[in-house]
Amino acid sequence: MVKVYEINGVRPVVHPTSFVHPTAVLIGDVIVGPRCYIGPLASLRGDFGRLVLEEGANVQDSCVMHGFENGETVIEVDGHIGHGAVLHGCRVKRNAMVGMNAVVMDGAVVGEESIVAAMSFVKAGMVIPPRSMVMGTPARVMRELKEEEIKWKSFGTRQYHELAVRSLNTMREVEAFTEIEPDRPVFAFNSGHAPKK
Repeated sequence: MVKVYEINGVRPVVHPTSFVHPTAVLIGDVIVGPRCYIGPLASLRGDFGRLVLEEGANVQDSCVMHGFENGETVIEVDGHIGHGAVLHGCRVKRNAMVGMNAVVMDGAVVGEESIVAAMSFVKAGMVIPPRSMVMGTPARVMRELKEEEIKWKSFGTRQYHELAVRSLNTMREVEAFTEIEPDRPVFAFNSGHAPKK
């Protein structure tokens, strides 16, 4: 059962085609659109400002989303938020990616199809142009992204679209085996299909 909490009469909204891991926590003014994925231990606290995940966005393990009163923290269509990232009062534009353990602060805008490198710190109010590679602490625009880098990012996001479907259809709590079974399946990640036997 997903941990969803109402506060001050405001309750999270999760589209039925989205997957929210049972250990994630959604509080208050959180709106999760279609085909989204929210990973284990993610914390989405809509107890001050509104949090919005548009269609196909993913928020991976241990991410934190929060914001200030009367503000919004938004991940637009196909936004991709890597493990352990923190978003606070910012906007991640369409098909952009925030890398693992990166921090994006209040009023910052990550431009369309941009990538914020892992461990970067995007300071408050920074506006990142579309299709930019951003890295560092504080983050700086390093260069324009190449077409193959955007395709790589988009492929990764499609894998999370597929993971949301696989998780909705097949994830369930079970007891661990005590030994490796002889015909143990291997995941075929590139195909988007079930594991091979």
